[in-house]
Amino acid sequence: METQKRPRQLYKIFLMSPRVLALLAAFGATSIYGINHTLAKGLMPTYIQPLGFILLRVSGAAILFWLIGLFIKPEKIERSDWPRLIASAVFGMVINMLFFFKGLSLSTPINSSVIVTLSPILVFILSAILIREKLTILKLSGAIIGLAGAIALVVFGKETTTNAPNIPLGNTLIIINALSFGLYLIVVRPLTAKYHPFTLMKWLFLTAVIINFPITISEFTEVDWINLPFSAIWRMSFVVVGTTFLTYLLNTYALRQVSASTIGVFVYLQPVIAIAYAIISGVDQMTGLKVLSAVLVFLGVFMVTKNPARKRARS
Repeated sequence: METQKRPRQLYKIFLMSPRVLALLAAFGATSIYGINHTLAKGLMPTYIQPLGFILLRVSGAAILFWLIGLFIKPEKIERSDWPRLIASAVFGMVINMLFFFKGLSLSTPINSSVIVTLSPILVFILSAILIREKLTILKLSGAIIGLAGAIALVVFGKETTTNAPNIPLGNTLIIINALSFGLYLIVVRPLTAKYHPFTLMKWLFLTAVIINFPITISEFTEVDWINLPFSAIWRMSFVVVGTTFLTYLLNTYALRQVSASTIGVFVYLQPVIAIAYAIISGVDQMTGLKVLSAVLVFLGVFMVTKNPARKRARS
């Protein structure tokens, strides 16, 4: 009887492990991000312009976080943490979102999904500059290879379609988006260990609404809200509830349990999900350039996130 109970106990322990739950949260966020490339692209500019979309995202998410925050014990943000919180909002909910949605409106879902995988490489480069992380030949080579893949999409990806009017510029903006998100992961990490996820998110998104409002309000008011079809409404709802509310909450929870570099590895899955969904939906197609760029970026990310020292220590 005892031998039969043991597998069940191990099964429960595995399911309840904070690390396992954190990894599942990161996987869920990555899956939502992958689908978002195609869903958000299909809304712009027919139903909403990219800047107007940002105000919808941050406002909707802020409302959701503040409503749920009513049922959670209130926490006060310490005065010394406000500069870091504001910087996190700027990198994670202002620059990150503005450049991604504007870039996506000019480029294609597959291009954007490949380029965002640069985040671990950019986090490595920023860490080397800002906190003097040790450079190795392997990681430096990986950064160069990965960046080469992204640059290839920018320089040679000049094909244009009706819904992708300026692919090189769009790809460039998405690279800036990836850089900003990398900075966000570095800056916000100490706050995730100090405050409850809902406390942190409600203040981050309220700050983002205030900063984004003057930049985005003109395009937001241009939307014909009354005559929006249901197909547009449910996609917008997915972006607000799924891509904004759930993903930031899931990533914040995951960051409390595992490192930013571990979360960054999940970026590998995002283009796989995004490419599959885009092709199935018929809104994008693979080309030789996209395959080559994806291979270079994936190889670069693998080299940057590989830790030979840890491997030797285990052996």
